[in-house]
Amino acid sequence: MNFRRINFIFLMLFLFPSLVNGQEDVLTLETAVQMALTRNERSLAAEGRVSAAQARVARARSFFMPIITATGVYTRRPFEVRREFQGSEIVIQSYNAISGVAALNLTLFDSRSIPTLRQARADRTAEQYNSADSKRRLAFEVSSAFLMTLGVDQVLEATKHRYEYARQALDAAKARYSAGLVGVHDVTRAELEYATAEMGITQVQGQVEMTYLQLSYLLGDSNTITKKLKIPEFLLQAAEEKNLVAEQLITEAQNRRLDLNALRYRAQAQHALTLEPTLRWFPSLSLNAQYRYTNESGLTGRSTNWNAGLTLSWAVFDGFSRNADYSEQKMLAYLADLDVKSGLRAVDLEVREALVSLTNQRASLKQANVADEVAKRNAKEIAELYRQGLASALEVADANVSLFEAEVTLVQQRYGLAIAYLNLEAALGLDPFGKEPSL
Repeated sequence: MNFRRINFIFLMLFLFPSLVNGQEDVLTLETAVQMALTRNERSLAAEGRVSAAQARVARARSFFMPIITATGVYTRRPFEVRREFQGSEIVIQSYNAISGVAALNLTLFDSRSIPTLRQARADRTAEQYNSADSKRRLAFEVSSAFLMTLGVDQVLEATKHRYEYARQALDAAKARYSAGLVGVHDVTRAELEYATAEMGITQVQGQVEMTYLQLSYLLGDSNTITKKLKIPEFLLQAAEEKNLVAEQLITEAQNRRLDLNALRYRAQAQHALTLEPTLRWFPSLSLNAQYRYTNESGLTGRSTNWNAGLTLSWAVFDGFSRNADYSEQKMLAYLADLDVKSGLRAVDLEVREALVSLTNQRASLKQANVADEVAKRNAKEIAELYRQGLASALEVADANVSLFEAEVTLVQQRYGLAIAYLNLEAALGLDPFGKEPSL
């Protein structure tokens, strides 16, 4: 009996895996963001740009490393040449000649490579900040799409409520008309409201499908449209409760923002390049060495040989190219500094605008809550009055429409507040969960 029960359990798990993995059909905001960061092409491209910047640093560092080359040559000749020299026979030219050269070249001093390495390192750090900021912005885009999808879902629920109220009103109107208590115009008005509510469901269902498709595109997962979204209550509560001070937040944001830090390092990289033209006035010194082998020793009688030397290069005059390059790099550095200043002012503006939007959304949500409560009471009272014969079908339909509009407005304002709070977190340089992003 026990074995039958075990076999039955395994059969149920195999046929209905959703009974065990019921949570897999629910998509949380955290999971959605993580899916986008691991699958979306923008996130993958950001990581690729960091790898490319790291490769540029390695290339700049290679200027300080020696260059070693090895060359081997085999030659086949139609005849051989031998000569007598001091009683010995020497092969001057062999049938099969083999030779090899190993060469080393090392730049001992070249001042221009120093700013190039500094510039590559600063660019790499800037790209790391840009990459992290690109992922952070993608996370906010996913969060906004997630909230918009949830909002449309709840608008659909409000539309279904309107449809249900319209159906009840139509049934009541038909019953009262059959009893001779109302005229046919009440039934006609109720039928019109019922048809409008039914059409509204179809329209909102299309909007739901569109928002789910857009969210799926951001996540890189077409199966997302089959999952139910979980309401991020922590975000909705934070949007309603948190009190903020502008000046303190602006200073924190200017120090934290990844894109602003990237601009700072871009400016630092450009300032490093400003030194390169001036350092061309200094000479460069390099070491050259060779080691040779051949099976044709010739008159020397040696099959191996080597040499080493130092090369000093100094561009005494270059047609004022250094001066022109210095002027260009100096102006580019000035422009980079202007980008940093503009970024600081932009952060200030974004934080202030986000705070104003958040304040307005909080006030709008309070008004929407009041309007929703009033609309519910009004719809309930009108429905009761209609049953008592003290209200018309037109009043019932109007109350139903007002309730629907109040519910939709409440949903829009609630998620609008959450999106406004997300915009503030984005302006402050945080991630959608209120944490500081890491590189």
